[in-house]
Formats: sequence, structure tokens, C-alpha cells
Amino acid sequence: MNFELLVGLRYVRAKRRAKSGGGGFVSFISFVSMAGIALGVAALIVVLSVMNGFQEELRARILGVASHVQISAYQGEMGDWQRYTELARQSPDVLGAAPFVQEQGMFSLDAQVRGALVRGIDPKLEQTVSDLGQVMKVGKLEDLKPGEFGVVLGIELARALGVQYGDKVTLIAPQGLVTPAAVLPRLKQFTVVGVFEAGMFEYDSGLALINIQDAQRLYQLGDGVSGIRLKLKDLFNAPVIARQVARELPPNLYATDWTQSHANFFRAVQIEKNVMFIILSLIVAVAAFNIVSALVMAVQDKRADIAILRTLGASPRSIMSIFVVQGAIMGLIGLGVGVIGGVALALNIDVVVPFIERTFHVQFLAKDVYYISELPSKLIWSDVTTIVGLAFVLTLVATLYPSWRASRINPAEALRYE
Repeated sequence: MNFELLVGLRYVRAKRRAKSGGGGFVSFISFVSMAGIALGVAALIVVLSVMNGFQEELRARILGVASHVQISAYQGEMGDWQRYTELARQSPDVLGAAPFVQEQGMFSLDAQVRGALVRGIDPKLEQTVSDLGQVMKVGKLEDLKPGEFGVVLGIELARALGVQYGDKVTLIAPQGLVTPAAVLPRLKQFTVVGVFEAGMFEYDSGLALINIQDAQRLYQLGDGVSGIRLKLKDLFNAPVIARQVARELPPNLYATDWTQSHANFFRAVQIEKNVMFIILSLIVAVAAFNIVSALVMAVQDKRADIAILRTLGASPRSIMSIFVVQGAIMGLIGLGVGVIGGVALALNIDVVVPFIERTFHVQFLAKDVYYISELPSKLIWSDVTTIVGLAFVLTLVATLYPSWRASRINPAEALRYE
């Protein structure tokens, strides 16, 4: 072990001089610096893990209803959709494909009227491209039988209309009947055969499902559909698969993926994560630069030791290295404690948060507001590596000025009053 490292380690462990009024293994300011780094690193790890958890939870809920890749027609109606469905299924990356009809509609019951997005589905094929069958609160998707005109409503839409299982609602389609007197809207009575809760207000309050054949008849599409929904093995590979599928389609059809249809939402979540990282990094920066104060005090306390080392032949570079080592070790101790605490909390947040809620009788996430009653967390080790690297670099930068001041001490001046 070279003497710079040896002396730096001794300075970290050594007691302060009695005349300075200190004591213990490290000074109070050094302890505060290490504690600040530990808290800042732990906070960064936990917050980013929670943000990752929210991002994954929201993505799962959105893609449980939306499609990974969607094939649509520019003119709004797709014919010969069976051939394109089989073409899409031939790809090894596609798990399922299902046609759908999607139009606007308005539901009416007594004095209540609500607009909604009406989606015609094939109940059997829909199970291969979405998770709607798993979030049914009442009824089943299989209850949407052709010719019976059943409808499955989002839970918020059902509440707004005041309907329950088995009630009758009237669906008003925008395509009207042209008569000599006027254009009359198309009306059809549907029976509520199910209610789903996807956990996203957009879908729970504005989506209704009917059988695809009933939708074709109501919206006068014949055998046509609005498009085809695809589910992939790897949802993150959707842009690549969408481009591959688009190359096999005729000019009147196009393919889009979930990163395009929900681009603004996921971009906003990512921006929030980046902003939180920057804000919390300032905590680590403040704690790291507290090391400046600790090392300045250490340099002042060790002036005589520095002068003796200089007279014994130590170079200014060696003196500087000693205090860089001391500051780096302080930073590593804080980093180690922060990483251990942050990772442990991030991995057990599903236990810690309920304990706090039970103990203090509070609720961080009200289900009727956020639709997520539990705080999600997903630890990504690349985030931990980035945090550790950033904190360590800030710690090293904070050691440079005090170490440089130590290397500039004149031995004669330092020993004059010793």
C-alpha cells in the first residue's frame, strides 16, 4: 500500500486533536456529509424505482385495452380483412390478431346521455390481443353473442348512465337514415351484459364493447371492419414489427404501433422521471460538496502533519492525493450505505408503505382518485449504476479544492507556532 493511501485511511479513522474540541472517529461535519450522501442516493434509487413502477403499471393498463400494433385503412373501412389477419399471424413475433370495428356513439337511458367510443369485437379473438376478459367486474366477453345486441360498458360509463347488469340502453349512431323530411339518427337498444374496469379513466368512462357483427350491422359496414389489432411477444419491438407489416400491406392500408398512438403520454412520463432525477441529484450534489467543508477543517487541523510530511520529502502531489483519498473514502461510505438502504427500500416498498399507512392511518394513493391503490416499484440496476457513478464523480470533484489547498501549505509557516 502506497503511503498516500495509508495516510488517507488513517486520517479517516483518526480522532480529532483535543485542542480543536473534536472527538470520535470522524468529525461531526464528516458524518453529516456521509449521511447526506447516503440519504440522497437512497432517495434517488427509491424515487426512480417508483417512477419505473408507475410507468410499467400504466403501460400494462393501457396496453391491456389498446393494441401493440394496429392495421387500419385510410378510408376508414377495410375489406378482405381475413387475408391480412392471416398474413399478420404468419410472423413469429405476433401472438394474436383480431379484427375490430370502432366508431363513435351516444348512449342514452332516461335523462342520462353519454358519448362513448364503440368497439365491435369478436369475443374469442379479442382474448388473444387484449386483457379485457381479465378485468371484467360483471359478466363475460363471451356474453357478446351476435344478433343479441349485448353491450359491455366501462365501469365509470355504467355509473354515469346509472345502469346495472341486464338493463337496456339506447345506442345512437352518427350514421343517419335519410328521409324526405329529415336525416334521422340510427337508434338501437342494447342489453348490458357486462361491466369492465381497466383502471384507466379514459377507457372506463368512454369505451363500450359490442359484438363485431352487431357493429357491422349498426354502422352499415357490411363485411368490412375498421382494422386489425395485433399482440406481440415483445411490446418494445412494436415499431420494428409495425414497419415490417406495413411493407406487406397495399397502399390503402397502414400500420401504427402503441408508441405512436400514446407517444405524448409516455413522453410526458419519461420527462417527469428525468426532471425528478435532476432535482434529486441536487440533494446528492449538496451533500457531496459538504465534503469540502469537512476536508477544509481536516486540512486546517493537520497543517503540522502536512508540514512534517513535506520536510520528509513528500511532494505537493502526494499531499493532494492524501486528502483526495480521505474525501473519496467518505463518499464511498455514504454511497455504500445509501445504495444498501435505497435498494432494500425499493425492493420492499410494497411492505413498507402499507405498514406506514396502517400505523399513521393515512392513504398515499386513494383508489377512487388514482385507480392504483398500491405504490408500484421496479428496480432497474442501470439506474442504480448511473446514480452511484454520478454521486462518486461529485464526491471526487468536491475533494479537489481542499486537497489543492493542502498541497500549497508552506512547511515553515505551518511549523512556526508549533
